Order: sequence, then C-alpha cells, then structure tokens
Amino acid sequence: MNPGSTGTSPWPKSIFAITLFVEELPLATRFYGQVFGLPIVFEDEHSAVFQIGETLINLLHISQAPGLVEPAQVAAPESGARMIFTLHVDDVDQMCADLQARGVTLINGPLDRPWGVRTASFADPAGHIWEIAR
Repeated sequence: MNPGSTGTSPWPKSIFAITLFVEELPLATRFYGQVFGLPIVFEDEHSAVFQIGETLINLLHISQAPGLVEPAQVAAPESGARMIFTLHVDDVDQMCADLQARGVTLINGPLDRPWGVRTASFADPAGHIWEIAR
C-alpha cells in the first residue's frame, strides 16, 4: 500500500484525457492532425478530440472552458499554461472522499456533465487543475 493511501481505492494508473483550451479551434485541429499525424476521434462545434495511446487530447474552444473550471478563472494565453489533466477513476464520489481525506479541497463536483461523464476537479499547489472522471 502506498503511503497516505486509505486502502479503499487505488490511485489511477494512467491519464485518461488532457483538455487544452484554444482560441482558434480549426487551426489547432489542423496542427494536431498534421504535426502528430493523429485522426480525429470526436469533433463538434466546440472541440476536436485526438487519441495518443490510451490518452485523449481534447482541444476545446476557449469559450467553453469556464464551464469546466468554475469557480476558478480561465487564463489568457499570455498568462501561462491553460489545461485540465483528466484521470479516469472507477468511482468519482469515492475518489473525492479519498482526496478530501488527504487534505485536498475540491474546486467543483462531483458533477454529472451533459455529455454523460461524472467529474470533480481540484488544483495542485501551482494552480494546475486536475479532473477525475467516470
């Protein structure tokens, strides 16, 4: 058992999805398709999703970002890194309880998202936002 583990839920072993906020979705979509040679696995008017191994790379138009990170603010491009790292877990509610027991303050969630995923978010000490999802 890892130090600090409650023994009730193992920590995730891989990153499920990385969401990158972009101002120009068509430009970013072309870049990922051309530079990385990746096919689009999902696309709508606000996002384009690619897959690298087991990890989804979600390019999300900046206009949609607040709905994922509220009440935190979305950074402007000149402010530095702007992303959400998403980890797939078996039970979002249990993982939230485990995180809170470890002293983590949730930013939001658990929430049932319109696209059928249950999520919750928290930030690391540097302000990078992590999301757990099922």
